Amino acid sequence: RMSARADSLADAIVESLEEYAGQVADTVSQAVNQVTDECLQEIRQKSPKDTGDYRKGWKKKKAFENGSQLRNVIYNATDYQLTHLLEKGHAKAGGGRVAGIPHIAPAEEHAASSLEEKIRRGVSGG
Repeated sequence: RMSARADSLADAIVESLEEYAGQVADTVSQAVNQVTDECLQEIRQKSPKDTGDYRKGWKKKKAFENGSQLRNVIYNATDYQLTHLLEKGHAKAGGGRVAGIPHIAPAEEHAASSLEEKIRRGVSGG
């Protein structure tokens, strides 16, 4: 009889932990998607705007997802080859340099801290 109660208690604990793990996974997934959208908007807003093509070229896609992981990627579909040059600056053809316009790294840093905060709040329930 005592063994049956212990087994029942163990089953109840396992069930509760599995439910909690599912809730945490949902919280993390929602936070990742929300932060990806926020980061995308921030990069677009801070991107250099010459013709506007580079700014409009920022897209997101799901790179990987399974039961415990979700990875989204933000990329420039129209002018991917300009991202490093515009972020870091570059030499001019006739001499001199063009200053960089940091728009990717600041958004990435903000996204990392925002994701951590959203997950912490979501998991703690408030």
